[in-house]
This record gives sequence, structure tokens and C-alpha cells, in this order.
Amino acid sequence: MNRARVLSHLLSRAPPGTPLAAARTFLYGGTRGKASAPPPPTALAAEPFLNGSSSNYVEEMYTAWLQDPKSVHQSWDTFFRNASAGAAPGTAYTAPPSLAEPTPHHVPLSSIAPAMSTSPMVGDAQISDKVIDDHLAVQGIIRAYQIRGHSIANLDPLGINTVDPSQGRQLVVRNYMNRFSEEDMERSFKLPMSTYVGGKERQLPLKEIIQRLENAYCRSIGVEFMFINSLEQCNWIRQKFESPGVMTMDSMEKRLLLARLTRSHGFEAFLARKFSSEKRFGLEGCEILIPAMKQVIDRSTSLGVESFVMGMPHRGRLNVLANVCRKPLEHIFTQFAGLESADEGSGDVKYHLGTYQERLNRVTNKNIRLAIVANPSHLEACDPVVQGKTRAEQFYHGDSEGKKVLSILLHGDAAFSGQGIVYETFHLSELPEYTTHGTIHIVVNNQIGFTTDPRMSRSSPYCTDVARVVNAPIFHVNADDPEAVMHVCNVAADWRSTFHKDVVIDLVCYRRNGHNEIDEPMFTQPLMYTRIRKLKPVIELYGDKLISEGVVTPEEVKEVKDKYEKILETAFSVAKQETQVFNKHWIDSPWSGFFEGKDPLKISPTGVHEDTLKHIGKKFSSAPPNASDFVIHRGIQRILNSRMEMVESRTADWALGEAMAFGSLLKEGTHVRLSGQDVERGTFSHRHHVLHHQKAFKDTSVDKSQYNALANLYRDQAPYTVCNSSLSEYAVLGFELGFSMTNPNALVIWEAQFGDFNNTAQCIIDQFMSSGQSKWIRQSGLVLLLPHGMEGMGPEHSSARLERFLQMTSDDPDVLPPFSDDFAIRQLSDINWIVANCSTPASYFHILRRQIALPFRKPLIIMTPKSLLRLPEARSSFDEMIEGTEFQRMYPEAGPASNNPANVKRLIFCSGRVYYDLLQARKEAGLEEKIAIARVEQIAPFPYDLVMKECAKYADAELVWSQEEHKNMGAWSYIQPRISTALNHERHISSERVKVAHDSEDQSWYEYWFPWFFPSSGPPEPESPAPSQVHVASKPIRPVRYAGRPVSASPATGNKKTHIRESKQLLEDSLAL
Repeated sequence: MNRARVLSHLLSRAPPGTPLAAARTFLYGGTRGKASAPPPPTALAAEPFLNGSSSNYVEEMYTAWLQDPKSVHQSWDTFFRNASAGAAPGTAYTAPPSLAEPTPHHVPLSSIAPAMSTSPMVGDAQISDKVIDDHLAVQGIIRAYQIRGHSIANLDPLGINTVDPSQGRQLVVRNYMNRFSEEDMERSFKLPMSTYVGGKERQLPLKEIIQRLENAYCRSIGVEFMFINSLEQCNWIRQKFESPGVMTMDSMEKRLLLARLTRSHGFEAFLARKFSSEKRFGLEGCEILIPAMKQVIDRSTSLGVESFVMGMPHRGRLNVLANVCRKPLEHIFTQFAGLESADEGSGDVKYHLGTYQERLNRVTNKNIRLAIVANPSHLEACDPVVQGKTRAEQFYHGDSEGKKVLSILLHGDAAFSGQGIVYETFHLSELPEYTTHGTIHIVVNNQIGFTTDPRMSRSSPYCTDVARVVNAPIFHVNADDPEAVMHVCNVAADWRSTFHKDVVIDLVCYRRNGHNEIDEPMFTQPLMYTRIRKLKPVIELYGDKLISEGVVTPEEVKEVKDKYEKILETAFSVAKQETQVFNKHWIDSPWSGFFEGKDPLKISPTGVHEDTLKHIGKKFSSAPPNASDFVIHRGIQRILNSRMEMVESRTADWALGEAMAFGSLLKEGTHVRLSGQDVERGTFSHRHHVLHHQKAFKDTSVDKSQYNALANLYRDQAPYTVCNSSLSEYAVLGFELGFSMTNPNALVIWEAQFGDFNNTAQCIIDQFMSSGQSKWIRQSGLVLLLPHGMEGMGPEHSSARLERFLQMTSDDPDVLPPFSDDFAIRQLSDINWIVANCSTPASYFHILRRQIALPFRKPLIIMTPKSLLRLPEARSSFDEMIEGTEFQRMYPEAGPASNNPANVKRLIFCSGRVYYDLLQARKEAGLEEKIAIARVEQIAPFPYDLVMKECAKYADAELVWSQEEHKNMGAWSYIQPRISTALNHERHISSERVKVAHDSEDQSWYEYWFPWFFPSSGPPEPESPAPSQVHVASKPIRPVRYAGRPVSASPATGNKKTHIRESKQLLEDSLAL
């Protein structure tokens, strides 16, 4: 009967009225008559598997199926079942599963309805729209938890910002659950490839799916990752948090966690008892930070990391120093004692200090290096410094993938969302010459900033939302769930090791005290602190948990606590015996071996052999060798030709002089790094260190063929790095500062697009560069190139604010240093940084090389030119750069006036570009024999000896300081008192007079000392010393007159005519006799 039904079904596919012979051909037309068979009827196309089948084969399949349905292929089983059940013609056939990948936007039906029949095939069950919609809804629910589960997670240990459980699920799944009844919760659904909640199970009841998703995303951990545009990375994170049992810890791991928590809590409690009235910015409320950091370090060390560079704010710093870095406890305790320093430096408050430690990681049994960078109170300012130091360590260790050196940045919640430097630093994370191949960020989320609630301090839902701009996953975790924190730390370390990208851990905690230990938080947060005072510390919560689990006993908990207490007491007793503190104990970037065996007052020669200059010049002026197909832009070719002509004529312009300084250092094995906006070409199109092949590539829009001549000067040279930076000053300058801290034998340079823009990085300049050595005993040889000059380009493209750098120098304007053979280098050793305004390529060449030749390191600030880059008069002969030459701190008058000093009526001191304007104007006025011009190349430290020598040579000349900047800007306020000190050095001021000057609170130093510099005004009458205490010079004191622009609030005018008028007036005032 069934055989007849099936054959009837097959014959029904033939067209109506078909003769029996034709029907037989239709049914059995197979291989025997294949060549002459007519095209199959249209109806037959509805059964594609019948095409070309022989009658014997069909009959054999059907016979076998009748005996045992499992003996035939699933497709035949399905067909025969459907045909026997009376399926309409054309509907009985179901294609077998395809091994091919589904086409875009399609999924196989079997993947969403696997349980609709007893057979793996869909079989005789008809797939309704509801079944499909239900499976799609389940997928939507899974995705909803992955996207929004964090929004209802139990993250707040205070319970203030916790979502009502009755509303939580609806906030996540929204309308997806509306279609399911209570009975549907027990239905099994196929799990899609986008989830790992099933583990090895392929399908689960809906109730179980939701329960596992809530366990993964809505308990103590909230994960933000679905904004990441990489499927591989998203699946990796899903697997880490969704897999069943993934957070399980064994008893040994739990005991270790408890011990670390005990130390973290015990350290803060000890300091609170011993120094109850001291600010220490303790970690109470987030003691889990210490185990978290140690877990990150342990996991990373096991993955191959050997060095950790860390930056953090003040909160918790002492605890991190003690329990993460293992800084000797007695060093920390002595910082509370108020002892005098035994070495150099002004020091800093204890919660700003950094350190460097090498120790054994007992968990992995590997040696590791730990450095915490010193940080000012300017929150997040150390972020780019840490990144630069990390990048430098990776560079010098050949760690091109970041597998051995890792940066860890700690943040506060208010600062992380509020400080723009965080955003700037994130944007360096994947730039080729700035990436550190992934940073682990840990946010100590106190849920308050000083006294400001989050709702008043940020516009984003989370303080961590800034990290989304670089696709960094964000792991929010309740800090009162230590085991959840440990899991998140493991995942973060694994993520960084796997993908070499940034990751954020958000420790949602609280601050048990106020902003500091003597602050009263109840004034502004009564609700929050009422709850905090009722809350048990995490050490008690976790200890009770482990006791209830039987992992530890109460006696063991007390034993661990007492053991650490004894360690603290012993260290405290040692600290009480100390009578001095040592700033050198807190160096965060030690330079092993750099200072040993050197004469601290001997500088190496800066001149080089002429053959070296020529070799570098010719290489720098040539196209890539052995690359005849490299097409150079015609404009660049003209520049190269011009350079070659200068080399042949033994002269150098600014760009060539710079290249020779770089190239000669590279030849000597010194790494050179030049960074900043547009530095490869140069803002003013003068440098062109990177040549670009001009031939267009058909397959890409990126310039792939480039040539860097300075990187290819010698086979065994040091590496040369020149890199355009992001449009950031603050972060990039901080990065380069960090880079310069790592290796003293490298020339690291940051160039501003215009010098005016350096004030965007003022925090780095003020808090790190100017005062870093004094506060933290940290030297740096970082060079700042700041294009400067009043050339009619408006108020934002004229001044690098020279006066600000000079104001921050540490040399005393009233003290004339003692002269000696090593006077110049002693000045450099004593000052905090060097400020120069070079006017020749030779000066620029020597001062760059001097940075490496010095036996110590000081930041160097150079006011670089703009129009001088191409001025023919502003060129230098090779004779000024060869062996035997050196940097000239001041160029004396070398023209006709120097031949007859007695005839000179005026001696003009100036600096920088204005010299060439004065030179031209003097020539046009015919005053070359009556006016002498001396240009100061190094402004700070001030060249007292050379200025005095020049003034003595022109003893009868009027003294003038000429500058292009306005009177209240530029070098005038720095130069004037120092020239006066130099010229009036014969006036010996008694110690009483100095004391009176220092004790005077109503007068500035200038108001007080002015009558002494200019006796016509008379000395001040009050507290005048006895005549025997002051020796007045017999010769009259020579005043210094100012010639330049008048005072102004704006650095420069934006009106061209006004600029020309001011420039003309400047020259007239300078030269008017």
C-alpha cells in the first residue's frame, strides 16, 4: 500500500495526460537513456534529487526504507515519510544539511529548531512562525544581557545605586519576554554561537538560560564589551564570563586572597593608630586594590611580563608602595617623622613619591621589576609619563610586542572622567610610535570626587565611558566581592596578553573617611556616610565567608593578622631610630652606572670631524640609494639639491645643522627620538626627514614607500625615530618626558608646532620638568623645540612665552657665582634647566650634542626660529662645527666696532632673531663703528663672565637690552637684574643687609635693591647697615636701558601695519644715540 502511495506520488509529478510510455520514461529516465532524454518537465524540478536517478535506485531506497528507516539517508527518510503522510506534490522533499557556510544574513533552519522532530531533520513537523520568532527572541534575550546586563548588576557595596530587583530584568530584556508564558520557561532552546552559558550543552530550558546569563552579567560583575567591533574579541570575553564554573577558586587561592586583604587592611589600620593626625590618603573602603594589583602582576608574570611601570594618584599610594612594591616599611614610616633630608632636593609629600624595586614574585618564582612614577597633586598628569617610560623600556629591551613590559595605571573615578589628559593618553594607545601594546587601567571608584557626587561631576553613566573610544572592554566589579575582583583581574591580564590592547577594571567601592583622614564627609554626604559607618570592612566580610565555608578557622584568621602586625611594629621601631631621611630612596627611574666613573664637572667635546659632517650632509641630501624607481617630489628634489650645494660649500642652514647633530650622535651610538606635531616634514617645511614615494599605488591609499636618510647613515648606527604625533601637547610632551627618564644616553626631543602651544602642556612643564629633579631627584635630558619670533603671524603664532621658562629657573639674580675654569659647567650643574635662543645652526648643533656630552642631565628649552630657517645670513660654516669648536654661550661683537672699543657709544645685548634685524638696521644707518651688538645664545644659566667681559671692553658705552617681545614678556625681566648684578659685583652686601632684604615683607626684591643698584635714588633708611659693612664701588654704576615693544596683555598684534610700526620703532629705539 505504501509502495503504491509513493509511486503514485512520483507519477503525480508528470504532466496531466502523459502517455504510459512517456510516464515510464519520466519515472525511470536515467543513465541508460540520458543522452537522448528530453528535458525534464517543470514539475520534476520541484524534486531536485530525482534528476538523473534510475528506477532501480529509487525502488531500492524505498524497499530498504520500508524494512528499516534508519538504513537510508536522512533525506530519503524525510521524503518517504512526507510522501506516505500525504504531502502535496513538491512539498515532500527536504534538502539535506549543507556543509557550506550559510550565505550572509541566513542561518540554517535546523540551527534554531533542533528539537521539532525525533529525527535530526525537521521531518514531518511544520515550523511555524512562532517557533522561529521564539528562537529569535531567545537570541535577543541573550544579546540583551550581554549588552545591558551591567546596568542592573549588583555593583554598589553601599546599595545606593542598586536597581530594584523587580524591575531589573525588564530593564535588560525589555519586550523580549512578553511573548513567553510560565510554561515556556521550561521549553528547551538551541543555544546560538554567540553565547557560552551552556558549556558543553547545546540546548537549555529558557529558565536556565536566563539564570546563567544573570549569574554572568548581573551579579557582582558588570561587563561592557558589546561596543567592540571585533567578533573574535567579543566571543573571547563571552567565554571568559559565561562559561559555567569559570569563577571557581580553590582553597589555597582563597587563603592567599585573605592574607593579602589582611595586609592591605592592617597597613591602613596601623597608620591610623600611629599617625592619627597625619594626612595619608588611605585606602579604607577599597582595601581590595592591593590583592587586585598583586593578582594582575602574578597573572601577567606567568604570561611572560618581567617589568611593571605604574602610575597612580595619592589615594592608597603608601599601601601600594608597602604591599605591592615591597618598599621597606621603615622608609615609609620615617616620612611621617618630619626629619631633615640627608641629601639633595627639596623633597615632596610622602603620598606623591615614587619608587623602583626589584624583587622575587613568590607566586610565580620569577624576578620582576616594579616602578611607581612620582606624581604631583595634578590628577592623571602622570598617565602619559608612565606610557612614555613603558614604551622606552620596551624599545630598549627589544620588546616590540609588549610581552615583557606592562604599564598599569590607577585612577580615581572623578579624575578619570573629568581630566582631559585621560582621553589624550588613550588616543596614544594604538599609534605606531606611542603604543605600549595595552595598558591595564584600574579605577578606584569611590563614587565621589572630594565632596562632589557623580551626578554633578560627569554627564556619562559611568566614569569609565572614556575608554570606549578605543574599544577597551570595561569590567565593573563590586569591590566587596573579593573573588569576583580576582576573576576580573585574571581576565584583564589575559586580555592584555592576548590582544595587546587597553582594558579597564572599575572597582566600585567607597571611601570610609573623607577626602583625607581629617576631613568631615558628613557635611556634604550624610546618606552615603551613614551607610558607610554601618558597613563592615571587606576583610571581615570575606573572613566570615571563608570561615563559614570551612576554608579557614577563626584562629587562622587571627594568626595572619597578628603576624603582619608584628612585622609593622618591628619596622616602626627601626624607623624611630632614624635621624634623617634620604630622597634618593624614592627615585623612580634609577640610571644604573650612568654617574659612576665620571668627572661631574667635565664635558665631552661637541665638535666632530669634518669627514663626518660631509658624510652626513651628503646622505641627507641624496635620494634613496639603489631605488631608482623612488619618485621624489620636484619641490623636495630642489631642497635636496640646495643641501648638496651647501655641503660642497662647507656651510649649513638650520635643517642641515640639525641633521648633522642627529647624525653624529647616531654614529656614536646615541639613540635620537624626535616627536611632535608634523615633525617629519617640519611645521615650516624645512626638515623633510621622511621622503614619500610620489608614485600612486593602485591597491591602497596609504603611502607605503618612505625613506628616512638619518636612519640609514651607517651600518652600525643607533636607531633614529622621527614620528608625527597626535594633535596633543599635554599627553605627547608627558610621553616624551617619560621616554627620556628611562635611558640617559638618548636624545629625546619634543617640538611644538608653534611655541605658543606649549602652554597646553603647562602641567608637564611646571610640575615635572621644572621641578622634577628638586622634588624627586629625577633628572631628564628632554629637549623642547619651541618655534618663537614676532613675525606678524598674530598673537597665537609668535611667542613661546620665553619669560615663563626664565621665571622658573632656579638661579638667584642677586648672587654672582664664583668664577673658575669650570664656571660654565658648574652653572649648568646647579640650575634646574637650560634656556637658549640660538641664532645660528652651529649654536643649535653644539647645544644638541652638549645634551649628551654633559655628565648629568638637564631639560633644555630652545626658542627655535621660523624665518631664520631660510635666511642666508643665518648659516654656519663647517669651521664652527668641526673638532675643537664648542657651544658659544654668547657671541661678542665681531665687526668694525670691536676694533676700536673706545669709539663705541652703545653696546646692545640681544638674543635670537632680532639680532639680524639690528644688524641690517645698523648697517643701513652707518653705525657699525659706534654700536656694538652682542647676542646671548644661552640665556639661562646667565653668562655672567662673558657679559662682564664684553661690558669691560666697551667701558664707556651705553648698555641696552633689545628684544622683539613686549616689555613684560621675553627675557628683559630675567636679564635686567642679572646684568646689574654682574656690573655691580664690587658692591659687597653684608649678611645683615641680606637678612633685612629677605625679611622685608612690604617690598619686592626689586623695590628694595633698586636704590642700591642706582645710588641716585638713595639707599633705604630703615635698618640701614653700618658704613663699614658696605663697600661702595668708586666707579659709577652703569644702568641697562630697555629697547623694545611696550607692555601688552597680548603677546603680539594681529594687525600687519601695527606689527611693522612696532618693529620699526624697536629698531629706532635700539640704535638711537
